[in-house]
Amino acid sequence: MPVIYTPTGMAREYSPHACNLYIGCSHCCRYCYAPHTLQRSQRDYFGIPTPRRDVLYYLERDLQKNSYTKQILLSFIGDVYCRNADDSATTRAALQLLGYYNAPVALLSKGGKRMLRDLDVFKTFGDGIMVGATLTFMDSEKSRHWEPGTASPEDRLETLIELHRAGIRTFASFEPVIDPSESLNLIQRTLRDDSVEHYKIGKLNNYKRLDNGVDWQGFLVDVLKLLRPAKKQVYIKKCLRELAPDVYLYDDETDPERYIVKKNSCTTFP
Repeated sequence: MPVIYTPTGMAREYSPHACNLYIGCSHCCRYCYAPHTLQRSQRDYFGIPTPRRDVLYYLERDLQKNSYTKQILLSFIGDVYCRNADDSATTRAALQLLGYYNAPVALLSKGGKRMLRDLDVFKTFGDGIMVGATLTFMDSEKSRHWEPGTASPEDRLETLIELHRAGIRTFASFEPVIDPSESLNLIQRTLRDDSVEHYKIGKLNNYKRLDNGVDWQGFLVDVLKLLRPAKKQVYIKKCLRELAPDVYLYDDETDPERYIVKKNSCTTFP
């Protein structure tokens, strides 16, 4: 049973490979697509997840059979640093396996400083890892309404600062964009902190039609006015590009693999 897989559709823009270590999530985000994808009710999906059965065994088997030259994302289903049954011990063990087999890794979480417990493991990857946070709101009350189980906005922002200071390559995912003004404020904050190297910018997708009234073209123009002068790495997701056809984008802003982690930049886990 392979656990490393090739994503399809919109997920493919984030990573050429992925691995989901847990099923379920304690973050309880209102916009979460996972219950629908897994054909589960929110009651069944949200809670305290446990690791997938024998996931570490199958992960190592995948790594033994295949040499992965492009990044493996942790993860699309659930969050490897949410509150879970084993206190993210499976996450740490998976990272150690990935490092041992010299596999490039990207890690995306809303868990904030929970990620820092594995900072020592991140450092063993050298340039072979990129660690990111999903940023949605500056306003903590709005964040608590939409993402009640996640780390606070300030906690996530401070985590990015600590990761960057530790020499870890960092990225921020702006998807979903629920309130464009909040997302723009977050971008300005990360630029002030100089805590993020790579930005992935998307939109809110078909959640109760809230995205229908947003000027997405104006939002993208404002994003680029902030990030281009700062000379940041930027990827604009297809869903946003399609709603902003008059905005000129450079090739590197539309190439999903331009800034991913690749094997030739990895170091072997000791």
